[in-house]
Amino acid sequence: MAFPEDVLTEDEHVVLHLHPHWKALVRPVLVLVLAVAAVVAAWLLLPDGEASTIAMYVVAGLALLLVLWFGLWPFLVWRSTHYLFTNERVLLQQGVLSRDRRDIPLTRINDHAMSQRFVERLVGCGTLTIESAGERGQSMLTDVPGVDRVQTKLYELVEAHHDRHSLGDGEMREILADMREGKPLRDPTP
Repeated sequence: MAFPEDVLTEDEHVVLHLHPHWKALVRPVLVLVLAVAAVVAAWLLLPDGEASTIAMYVVAGLALLLVLWFGLWPFLVWRSTHYLFTNERVLLQQGVLSRDRRDIPLTRINDHAMSQRFVERLVGCGTLTIESAGERGQSMLTDVPGVDRVQTKLYELVEAHHDRHSLGDGEMREILADMREGKPLRDPTP
């Protein structure tokens, strides 16, 4: 379930590749531990006999269902959720059986904000809200590990992208001077 590199453009490179914070896996691990404990307790505490064997199968079957539903499925959702930051865009991908992907070009990012509740501050995660120009507006990335560092890196990416794709004051003065003198326009990009 690794993120496919073929979605990147030729000049694009990954700066950050994140999954939601590990706290999303606490409940699945607890479910697994409790299910194993229930099966072991049933095996040790149920008396010998045909009814006990049936009860043991029922306990084991229920434990397996609980592990699959509340343990394996949340793990698969966590593993298939990607927050990818590149030098060109932010890609958000999620989905186990189906897949949803959203690309937010760095040029369209208007604002970004982070929030952390008390418990999130303790474990080192939070919510990053990215506001972009377009129909969808805001995208919320929940349980982002190291959300404060991620927000700072996003700011740096947006600023660096802006600097690479815009003219400086000196370049603009040169173009205007060339236009006044009637010289043909030249490509300002190196």
